Amino acid sequence: MRAWEPGADEVVLIDGSESAVMTRVHPAGLFEAVVDARSGRHHRFRVTRGAHVYETADPYAQLPTVGEMDLHLFGEGRHETLWTMLGAHVREHDGVNGVAFAVWAPNARGVTVVGDWNGWHDNRHPMRSLGASGVWELFIPELAAGVHYKFVVRGADGDTRWRADPMARETEVPPKTASVVAAPTSHPWGDGDWMAGRGRANAHDAPISVYEVHLGSWRQGMGYRELAEALPEYVVEMGFTHVELLPVMEHPFGGSWGYQVSGYYAPTARWGHPDDLRLLVDSLHQAGIGVLLDWVPAHFPRDEWALAEFDGTHLYEHADPRQGAHPDWGTLVFNYGRNEVRNFLVADALYWLEEFHVDGLRVDAVASMLYLDYSRKAGEWAPNEYGGNENLEAISLLQEVNATVYKHHPDIVMVAEESTAWPGVTSATDGGGLGFGLKWNLGFMHDSLDYFSREPVHRKYHHHSLTFPFVYAHSEQYVLPISHDEVVHGKGSLLGKMPGDEWQRFANLRAYLAYMWGHPGKKLLFMGCEIAQDGEWRESQELDWLGLSYAPKAGIQRLVRDLNLTLRAHPALHRRDTTPDGMRVVDADRSEENIVSLMRFADDDAVACIANLSPVPREGFTMGLPSAGEWRELLNTDAVEYGGSGVRNGGPIVAVEPGWNGMPARAQLTLPPLAVVWLTR
Repeated sequence: MRAWEPGADEVVLIDGSESAVMTRVHPAGLFEAVVDARSGRHHRFRVTRGAHVYETADPYAQLPTVGEMDLHLFGEGRHETLWTMLGAHVREHDGVNGVAFAVWAPNARGVTVVGDWNGWHDNRHPMRSLGASGVWELFIPELAAGVHYKFVVRGADGDTRWRADPMARETEVPPKTASVVAAPTSHPWGDGDWMAGRGRANAHDAPISVYEVHLGSWRQGMGYRELAEALPEYVVEMGFTHVELLPVMEHPFGGSWGYQVSGYYAPTARWGHPDDLRLLVDSLHQAGIGVLLDWVPAHFPRDEWALAEFDGTHLYEHADPRQGAHPDWGTLVFNYGRNEVRNFLVADALYWLEEFHVDGLRVDAVASMLYLDYSRKAGEWAPNEYGGNENLEAISLLQEVNATVYKHHPDIVMVAEESTAWPGVTSATDGGGLGFGLKWNLGFMHDSLDYFSREPVHRKYHHHSLTFPFVYAHSEQYVLPISHDEVVHGKGSLLGKMPGDEWQRFANLRAYLAYMWGHPGKKLLFMGCEIAQDGEWRESQELDWLGLSYAPKAGIQRLVRDLNLTLRAHPALHRRDTTPDGMRVVDADRSEENIVSLMRFADDDAVACIANLSPVPREGFTMGLPSAGEWRELLNTDAVEYGGSGVRNGGPIVAVEPGWNGMPARAQLTLPPLAVVWLTR
């Protein structure tokens, strides 16, 4: 019998009712005893270190906790529940309670697990190599949840590095970097009704209006548990159908907003315990709100204690700097062609869907993954095997992620932030598409903001910025986003982009929001835009809730609520978002008047959206409509309750034949200045 107890003065073997003083056979700390018989693998050691005497179980007595099938699936890149294999897990093993540790470091010369139970001594608990799999494991008896740990990796390059666990499911609060042994979840889910019916809420013909949130600055001082009370109430009041959370995965630098992830399987400890995040998701679900998470497989930070050169080699990152280093963000790029790395990412997507009940992932920076020459000059990238600039391994990874998550959870939605005209982003993978459910329409965002940011006198020269998005409105299945990216880095707030005097700025913002909500596509609005925040968003500051005491800002908030509620109530505004038969442009060529109008259709519902984006009212405007009879104002952004001047079309609006602009009927309207009017039958 042998024991590894470096630094011990004496070690006594206790095996059943027998005991024996062990002999030191190596000065580093190896002790040995010869016994005649054994009662099993549950022997213990009594260790003396100076005046300190304690008993401990033998961590090397049990067989490995990782099975051959687990190792086989991981090696092939097909272990879909990888988080149950690697990392740290509280479990009973061969009748003994403890924690099983496992980490992938195929090129390491040695790996030791250290933590607060062994005084962070880097030679107390060397891990065992499981051969060609590259996995190192060790089961340590009598440990429990809550202990802090790291892996000390002696790399292929001979250097020794202290590493956080790549598969940790809980971490210390940054800037501390240790991993924490997570307890099995004890959260009692109460969202059964939502989970049973969420496919309806995520469908392409459903009303989807997303409120994008950075949890740390929505209301400062709130953790997951406090947010679980406040956020659902506000989102319901505002009429949004979903929230999208900026990355909640652990990240070392708060100023990255979560987009430089160090712990892909751990909710950030800044705002609480993993079960606290489950409570937040559960509370949103019970309030009828879907939850999307930002997910970042495009790059990761270079922090030495995290993933970079994990085992002394380019393990997670691509070894070729032309593919493995991101020139824009100073980060590293995953090696998408490596089975185990691909497995790490595919399983991570499933992890958040299964362990936290989230309803979908918004995949960040997809374009940076798709192109080998993304942000790279000539000579800084290498073409693929066919001579092109497509990253074939990244394409395959994205297809695998989407196919896998939809296979297990067909009722969720995967969303791509893809900024180019890459074909088939929302087409099925079996036809060569990327397999996403929705794609951010960044073209609409760019063109529409370009138009609205100009003084009305100049808008006639940029009328195409409004009308061109109609051309490709159904080329993919789109979300129209006004995200956090549009209100940072000197771009100003959404209100700040609007030209004119104070009244005109607010009128332009009201018109912009109603125009966006009337355009085909699902909607996304970053927090603070709904209250017309003056300044840029900063992650270190709470939203300017006090600004709502200013009536025009309260009017913007009231408008956003009514836009959302009207979107839900009228099928014409959502049911055919993704099909061309759901929209018809009526007035596209009235650039001199800064007017554009369109119709939205679904079943027997119809909504007309007319935008007068000049600062003068238009009386006697003729609008083509799909049927004669009585129509009414459904929404008018110039209404007094929104902060407008109150120019309205009172009473019923009578449409008559003959038609106008290819529509069967016509009606005479008054168009308020810098305003959008919606009509319905």
